[in-house]
Amino acid sequence: MNEQKVKIPTIITIFGVAGDLSQRKLFPALIDLYNKGMLADQFRIIGVGRRGWSDDDLRDFIRKAIERKGSHHDEKTISQFLLLCSYAKGDFGDEHMYENVAKNITSIDKEFGLCTNKLFYLAVSPDFYEVILRQIAGAGLGELCDGTDGWTRILIEKPFGKDLATAEALERLLSELFKEEQIFRIDHYLGKETIQNILSFRFSNLLYETQWNNKYIEMVHLRLDESLGVEDRAKFYDGVGALRDVGQNHLLQMLAFVAMENPGGLSANEIRERREEVLRAIVPFDKHALVHNTLRAQYEGYQNAKDVLPESKTETYFLLKVFLDNARWRGVPFYMESGKKLTASRTDITIYFKDVVPCLCPSVNHVRHQNVLRFRIQPNESIELQFWVKQPGFHFILKPARLTFAYADSPDIAKIPDAYERILYDCIQGDQTLFVSTKEVELAWRFIMQISEGWQSAPLISYAPGSTGPLERMQILPENIID
Repeated sequence: MNEQKVKIPTIITIFGVAGDLSQRKLFPALIDLYNKGMLADQFRIIGVGRRGWSDDDLRDFIRKAIERKGSHHDEKTISQFLLLCSYAKGDFGDEHMYENVAKNITSIDKEFGLCTNKLFYLAVSPDFYEVILRQIAGAGLGELCDGTDGWTRILIEKPFGKDLATAEALERLLSELFKEEQIFRIDHYLGKETIQNILSFRFSNLLYETQWNNKYIEMVHLRLDESLGVEDRAKFYDGVGALRDVGQNHLLQMLAFVAMENPGGLSANEIRERREEVLRAIVPFDKHALVHNTLRAQYEGYQNAKDVLPESKTETYFLLKVFLDNARWRGVPFYMESGKKLTASRTDITIYFKDVVPCLCPSVNHVRHQNVLRFRIQPNESIELQFWVKQPGFHFILKPARLTFAYADSPDIAKIPDAYERILYDCIQGDQTLFVSTKEVELAWRFIMQISEGWQSAPLISYAPGSTGPLERMQILPENIID
């Protein structure tokens, strides 16, 4: 997690360079790293795509992407960055295109006078993973010069398969072609500053870690709400659904960060092993739990969206009541909830502590005087603690108060990297801490597929767009949940 400048010359090759991911995330993040002096002095980007572009066409595309993001970079910085970018045209299944990429990389290596580090970023649909990965390995793109100084790494985006079988097939392919230390599987939520700060909050402060267990915590609510609908993702989303789209990755990783044991260090292996332990401890859902501890729903009007089947049974909302079978968390419910077309877009983790017994609390209106801790992942990134104080006056009346650490108020806010800045930088540095391991992918899919398959005969209820979700959610969530 150090922020030292990358020193070894590096070439990033982006497959699917003309896509939405490059435009919205990758190039804004790369120029930010470049402007901060975090990249190597000898650095190049090769964009690969099927459009008949020239280098200038790619540079024009990148400039527009940077400007659309609301660039704070001056013209000199942008112009210098664009000169580092070149384009290679070709079909992903055409071996001659990879030969052309190899020639470009070899030419840059000769210019720099040494073997460069090579990062291959698959910013493409998962449908293209196999052909690209096989072509990269088959063309020897990671072995273009003598010596052992330079490395080759592969960056792939979620989803890592669409079910357990396809995930296992992808993992077999990756392990066949590359070593585990070369593979960087991206769940961009792990790159968010607030997610990472859960570790600091827990393991760098005595105040809460001693109460971070089933003796003091009543429940945990993990929520990922979206105000938008399926929009232009319907072709991918329909048939996949909310559970596999964000439950299998984002929410399970959030749960792992909250529930993991102290890793004892900051190495990637130590942290990933502790996350794996959490996923392994999830109690499987039997028939009773599927009926009483899960809920699936679809927002009204979803079936009318473009590219959605007219009678689609794809869920756009889900709620799970999950338990862990270990000494720290046994008996504590973890509520995992997510949906589209809800009241607001927000992602947060809320920890509800048990009541103080006995409590020096007035029994007015039967108010529960709980301490509540919330990590706001987005928007308004912050950590908030609700506690109770006496209201000024002659009577003993308690009122809630809050302590808040808000990132927006921090003098260091300018130093906070975008999630993709962190992902790209850590990959170049070889730090796999914020990337998902093979075992995590497998464990997550085993749990999710058990629910997904059990839902084949479960009812699909509806909810109104702009609501907090289906009314039936309150049959699972406790009354004291804070919306």
